[in-house]
Amino acid sequence: MVSIKGFFLIALSGILLANGSASLAVTSDELINKAKEYDKKEVVYTGEIVGDIMQRGQYAWINVSDGSNAVGIWLPYEETKQIKYKGTYDIIGDTIKVTGIFNRACAEHGGDFDIHVKKIEIVKVGHTIIRGINYQKFFIAAGLFIVALFFIIMIFRKKY
Repeated sequence: MVSIKGFFLIALSGILLANGSASLAVTSDELINKAKEYDKKEVVYTGEIVGDIMQRGQYAWINVSDGSNAVGIWLPYEETKQIKYKGTYDIIGDTIKVTGIFNRACAEHGGDFDIHVKKIEIVKVGHTIIRGINYQKFFIAAGLFIVALFFIIMIFRKKY
C-alpha cells in the first residue's frame, strides 16, 4: 500500500515529467557560458533593473543585472508601468523575476542575446541611496591641492 505522502510525490513527479517545460532558474554567467544549452528554452532570471526603459512601439527593452552581467529583456511596454525604480548611481532599481524564452542570437532583434518575457514579477521595490560626504577623502584632496599649489608657486618664483 502506497502512503499518501508517497502518492503525492509520485503524482508530482509525473506531472513534472509530463510537462517537460519546467522553467530553469539561471544566472547571467550560466546564460553566457552555456548559451547553446539554454537557447530557445524557458528560463527564470532574477536581477536589478538598470538603466532606462527603451520603448519600441508596443514593446520595450530593459536591462537586468544579477550583479555579474546585465541581460537584455524584451517585454510588452504595458508591463514596464509597474516598474518604480531603475538603477542608476543614486538609485537601487527594482529587483524583478522574469520568466521567458532565452535567445542566444535572436533572429527578431538582429542577433541580440536576450530574453523574451512571458511573465514579470517585482520581487523587491528599489529605493534611492543617500550618499554622505566622505570627509577623509575631502581633506586628503584639499591637502593635495594645497601641496600642488605650493609647488606651482615655487616653480613660477624661480623662473621670474
